[in-house]
Amino acid sequence: MPAQAGQRGFRVFAETGDDPAAAVGLLREAFSTSFIYAVGRGEATFVGASPELLIRREGQRASTVALAGSARRSADPAVDDHLGERLLRSDKDREENAIVARRIARTLRPHAVWVTAAPEPVLVRVANIQHLAAPIRAQLAGAIGAVELAGRLHPTPAVGAEPARALEVIPALEGFDRGWYAGPVGWTDAHGDGEFCVALRCALVRGRVACCYAGCGIVRDSVPADELAESEVKLQVMLPVLAG
Repeated sequence: MPAQAGQRGFRVFAETGDDPAAAVGLLREAFSTSFIYAVGRGEATFVGASPELLIRREGQRASTVALAGSARRSADPAVDDHLGERLLRSDKDREENAIVARRIARTLRPHAVWVTAAPEPVLVRVANIQHLAAPIRAQLAGAIGAVELAGRLHPTPAVGAEPARALEVIPALEGFDRGWYAGPVGWTDAHGDGEFCVALRCALVRGRVACCYAGCGIVRDSVPADELAESEVKLQVMLPVLAG
């Protein structure tokens, strides 16, 4: 089942545009379990809250997660649990997750003594959305650092395409330049250890103008209206923060 990512981007007026630190603080409060990041270059700041780990390298150990398949949250605990159970049973979302997990494991194997992936995805919940997640671990065979691992894994099908050759059609279909969106963001040390997330749920802020980004994984059984609604939920990560 081929898969590719469909992304949206649009510009908004940002009340907090002149204070990126304030935006970071608000994201930390609202999304404490996500990767909160801010990268500045010149007058621009790229800021966001991503739930998706691309790679973590600690010595010869590497870990990552296939994060694909999403459902909204509910303030009613019973409804929230129902939405999560429905996501866990969704054939469409499970296959979407499996596509990502297979690619990640296949990419790691040439550099590892062994690679193991969770046989079943689990639920990962953040403030306004829940996802299917399949943890993946590897014992590295050689001295390959976090930066090189990130380069080999990026882009996973969660933000790219499967098969990978389908990547070339994405710019034409999306109709805009992703820029830094969906790229690796993180850190590394002198020993090659490090941690990189996928830059999701984000905005590129220049002064009082911000370009917000969000996207969805598109597979054969995707329903356009559902994918649009999912992207709206993801955009709600940054919009309240930018409004101040």
